[in-house]
Amino acid sequence: MTAPRMVSVLSENWTMTDPRDLRSVVRMAQEAEDAGFDMVMISDHVILGPAAGDQGRMANPRDYAMPGNQDPSTSWPTSLLLLAAIAAATTRIRLGAIALIAPLRHPLILAKDLATLDLLGEGRLVIQPTVSWHLDEYQALGVPFAKRGAILDEELEIWQRVWAQSPASFHGEFFDFTDVYVDPKPRTSRGPAMWFGGATLTDPVLGRLVKYGSGFHPLGRPKADDVAKLQAGLMAVGRSIEEIEMVGGTRVEFPDANSVAPLPQALEGIPAQLEMGFRTFCIKPSIFIDERADHARFCAEVIKRVTDLTN
Repeated sequence: MTAPRMVSVLSENWTMTDPRDLRSVVRMAQEAEDAGFDMVMISDHVILGPAAGDQGRMANPRDYAMPGNQDPSTSWPTSLLLLAAIAAATTRIRLGAIALIAPLRHPLILAKDLATLDLLGEGRLVIQPTVSWHLDEYQALGVPFAKRGAILDEELEIWQRVWAQSPASFHGEFFDFTDVYVDPKPRTSRGPAMWFGGATLTDPVLGRLVKYGSGFHPLGRPKADDVAKLQAGLMAVGRSIEEIEMVGGTRVEFPDANSVAPLPQALEGIPAQLEMGFRTFCIKPSIFIDERADHARFCAEVIKRVTDLTN
């Protein structure tokens, strides 16, 4: 069996490192690369408003930030800038701009930024465009929240056009331009690899995935019904699920609100996900360690445990 690919989630690890010390995050990416991780990922918010925590704060501050459970003062560095620094400091590890809230940016500006980052990373960039969930963020930036899905659909089409050729034109509901040149182009004419996902595999997400996607990254534990729906959707357009990178994760129960979680328990869920066809797995360091100095050792331990578990 091919060894699973491991992805280090480097967003909101602020219980183990200073949120203003972004060079530390870059060094964490280097340590993950040295240990044999396949990817690091950085998630995205532009701003947070009061409703970021309207579902109640996470019981343990080490846990994943999820819709409605965040302190509005949570630090979210600009993901593409941070990934650019990581790209310059690494040579092999893939660069994941995951949960990139595309409708909050103009598609031509984002197309240029993504192409530049893809070149800087020499083709290592993976993006996961999303519409996200936070109404306050859309209102503050003057973007219609109710239209965010339709905006994303236009953006995806625009990226494909401007990455493939110059000049390019587009005439849509939200964006309109004629004979523009967006250069330099990304590493390939299709642009960076794209994942799609969410809490459930909705019809809009499925449509984007089968048209543009190379990966399926559900939020939380993968569901067999979503895998079956994905397979059927791909078959309907002449594609195979074998073309899709299936991205699972690690979830745990914390022993209490003040302690880290046990790593072995988190990894126990990997074999069952492998049976479902998932081969790439995300893990967030701060769930399991509190000390920044322990990170390199933690990365090496994850790779060893996963290797032992799947051999």
